[in-house]
Amino acid sequence: MQSNSAAGPATELADRFEHTFGTRPRIFSAPGRVNLIGEHTDYNDGWVMPCAIGFATRVAIAPRSDSRLVLCSEEFPERFEWHVDNLPSHKMGAWYDYVLGVAVALHQTGSTLRGANLLAHGEVPIGAGLSSSASLEVATALALINLNGIALPLSRVAKLCRQAENTFVGAHVGIMDQFVSCLGRAGQAMVLDCRSLEFRFVPVPSHIRIVLCNTMVKHKLAGSQYNLRREECSEGVKMLKQWYPRILALRDVSVEQLEEHFADIPEVIYKRCLHVVRENRRVADAAEALVAGNLARLGQLMRESHHNLQSLYEVSCPELDLMVEVAEGLPGYWGGRMTGGGFGGCTVNLVEADAAEAFARQVSERYEAAMGIHPETYICSASDGAHAESNLPH
Repeated sequence: MQSNSAAGPATELADRFEHTFGTRPRIFSAPGRVNLIGEHTDYNDGWVMPCAIGFATRVAIAPRSDSRLVLCSEEFPERFEWHVDNLPSHKMGAWYDYVLGVAVALHQTGSTLRGANLLAHGEVPIGAGLSSSASLEVATALALINLNGIALPLSRVAKLCRQAENTFVGAHVGIMDQFVSCLGRAGQAMVLDCRSLEFRFVPVPSHIRIVLCNTMVKHKLAGSQYNLRREECSEGVKMLKQWYPRILALRDVSVEQLEEHFADIPEVIYKRCLHVVRENRRVADAAEALVAGNLARLGQLMRESHHNLQSLYEVSCPELDLMVEVAEGLPGYWGGRMTGGGFGGCTVNLVEADAAEAFARQVSERYEAAMGIHPETYICSASDGAHAESNLPH
């Protein structure tokens, strides 16, 4: 299991930065996330229940004597440089788009940026649906605002990072990923209202581990289908306004209101809306289950979520369905589902701590035997959000 404090990796990154640039940096860390329940509700102004996980992106930064922004990554070989007053206005199609997007968003707030060397290192598995992009954005934002003496609360940092991904990178994501990366809390899941950004924490029992099982696939249709689902939900809202003119988004619609107009809405649009309104209700029920320590109820809600994502929202895939299926019946398992946008990536599973390693091994063996693909599994706990690494030796 990964640790959020991780003084060793931070010190090692600082040493490599000093070897590359000749100066000692400061290190800023931001975690990836997993969404326990509340899938595809965020961009419908709904509720989600994510937690930060103990896989982080770290950004090392130090000032330069000129006005250039120099970007390096330990995962990608290229080195890139721009003048801080002449940053690109659109994405370049590389990893550093998430860094540039944050720098551009800060510049647009009227902030003056100084030259800097920046070195990024990511632990969050890329393409697994664990929000490696948001963790890079948030760590970059903390690094840049600290270097430039900019005062921003973490909730504003989350909004700025989302803006960077929406407008610069061009991914129309909701606020969940950046928000929990900024404000996650160890041992807690966050219940977040994606409209008001009000949030509260509910406890994840200390004897539970979050086991993530990576299918190792990401189907090409994921991006286009994600945007299509957003359009379908918007179409549903337009139709429902005929009967409920005050609604602004699907979060304003109850299951009963939607079911009343089953015959009036095209089948596909109805199915998409039904998943969202049911999922919003499941988030509330799941939070109650966690507070009560009712893991059996929470596990059942996760199974229902996966079934609706499979049959109503249609964003699952054979690999995800199999990964959910092979987990059933294993010792210590309470429940699981696909997590993330869909069409590949990970399942999230709640498992007793003393059974977690055996569970991960058996799921891996069952999946590989059936699919011919060796998966990766990660055993996590809910972790703290973004922070500056401190007490690094010089």
